[in-house]
Amino acid sequence: MSEKTPKLRAALDGVPTYKPGKPAAAGGPVAYKLSSNENPYPPLPGVLETAVAAAGAFNRYPDMACTGLMAELSERFGVPAEHLATGTGSVGVAQQLIQATAGPGDEVIYAWRSFEAYPIITQVSGATSVQVPLDDNEVHDLDAMLAAVTERTRLIFVCNPNNPTGTVVRRAELERFLDAVPSDVLIVLDEAYREFIRDADVPDGIELYRDRPNVCVLRTFSKAYGLAGLRVGFAVAHEPVAAALRKTAVPFGVSQLAQDAAVASLRSEDALLERVDALVAERTRVAKTLTDQGWTVPESQANFVWLRLGERTVDFARACEQAGAVVRPFPGEGVRVSIGETAGNDIFLQTAEAFRKEL
Repeated sequence: MSEKTPKLRAALDGVPTYKPGKPAAAGGPVAYKLSSNENPYPPLPGVLETAVAAAGAFNRYPDMACTGLMAELSERFGVPAEHLATGTGSVGVAQQLIQATAGPGDEVIYAWRSFEAYPIITQVSGATSVQVPLDDNEVHDLDAMLAAVTERTRLIFVCNPNNPTGTVVRRAELERFLDAVPSDVLIVLDEAYREFIRDADVPDGIELYRDRPNVCVLRTFSKAYGLAGLRVGFAVAHEPVAAALRKTAVPFGVSQLAQDAAVASLRSEDALLERVDALVAERTRVAKTLTDQGWTVPESQANFVWLRLGERTVDFARACEQAGAVVRPFPGEGVRVSIGETAGNDIFLQTAEAFRKEL
């Protein structure tokens, strides 16, 4: 038998592996999963029943055009249906965006640290990542990102709020940046955590996109809406970009369960807002407690908090797990801790207090 193996693309060499949040150990001491930015609440009222009804027909292909969901999103956000595209979560749509804009020899700019999928989907496309360090306050350095733009730049991600730091870029600075970037470079405002923002000076990306043809906004049903397991996200962009996204989409990628559950979730927005308000209140409590303990905590506008721990990161994550709460470590940098059930948050805070005394 020949020892030769199939030839694979060299662009895949060294592609980093996406590391999902570690789950709570079944039957073990860990009780709370604070590692994946999931919504700790069950599906919104009526959503589970809608999904169960859709499951009765999963021997059939879903509506590939996501007609019902597109109509609902068009009405909810006041945008033409032609300006919408769906995908398997916002990360799926992000990958489609890079497929539509960048290949070998092209560059994709994003802050670092930011969403860990960005380097993966960039390298898979054959494009080159240009990582621009966050500033000393864990915020996007937009001036440095602008300075990094070259004739090879095809796409720029601005994660707002930023994952994993929770920090935001505010209106005046963001608008200056959008207007300074060359009009043939696509700027993607990744707003996966938009619903958790309480800072009035953080603009809604959908308002910014309206008169800027090179701005695209990503949103998801995975976080605030609690549909992480169903994988449905969407983009709002002007027609040429939205049409390109529909071309690069995996056919039938968004299941009918996901489509129908997303529509039902949009129609249950009052309950959504109550839950998000409760999570924001809990975020405030967690952040204040950490600050009172002596930690430096960046102001988060997402459903998580960030602690920069450097070389003690893995030790801290291990201590949390042993106490009964899993957090998300980024070795050598820090931990991201999702806002979950109050009891789980309390375990994390107790661990943080004890750990702080050892520093």
